[in-house]
Amino acid sequence: MVDTNFKRTAVLLCDHSKTDGTVGFILNRQYKAKVGDIVPELESFDSPLYLGGPVQKDTLHYIHNVGDLLEESQPVGQGVYWGGNFEKLIFLINNGVIKPENIRFFLGYSGWSAEQLKEEFELGSWVTADLDHNYVFGRYTKKLWSTVMKNKGNTFSVISQLPDYFAWN
Repeated sequence: MVDTNFKRTAVLLCDHSKTDGTVGFILNRQYKAKVGDIVPELESFDSPLYLGGPVQKDTLHYIHNVGDLLEESQPVGQGVYWGGNFEKLIFLINNGVIKPENIRFFLGYSGWSAEQLKEEFELGSWVTADLDHNYVFGRYTKKLWSTVMKNKGNTFSVISQLPDYFAWN
C-alpha cells in the first residue's frame, strides 16, 4: 500500500455493508497522548491512544474484550467487541473492572464507501488475515504488521522482513 495512511498497517474491519461501506481501525499506529489526556474522566487510566485512521480524527472509538459487561457493544469476532455504552465504560474503568489490557482507544477511523474496499482488494492493495485476539490486544504494536505477515507464511513471511525503504536493502 503506497498510501501513507495505510502503509504497513494492520487494520481491524469492524463493520461492512454493501450499501453503506466499511469501517475499521488501524491497530498499529500509536498516538503521542494517552486516553486520559482527552477524556478527563479517565485521567488516571494509563491506556495508550491510537490513530484509527484518517477519517474524523476528532472522534473517539474503542475496541474491547468485555462485551458481556458493556451494553450496546457490537461483536466483531470471538472475544472482540466494538463500542458500547460510554457512561458505563467510564464507570467500569474507574472501578477497576476494565483494565488497559482489555481495551484499545482510537482517534478517528478508517472508512471506505460501498464497493471501494472490494475494488482495492481486486487491485491487490490489501492482504487479509484471520482475526487473532493477540493482534488486537497485544502490547507490541510496533511489530504488528510484520508479525501478521510472518504468521501468514510463505511469500508473506519474506515480505515481512523487507526494509521499509528498498534503498536500505
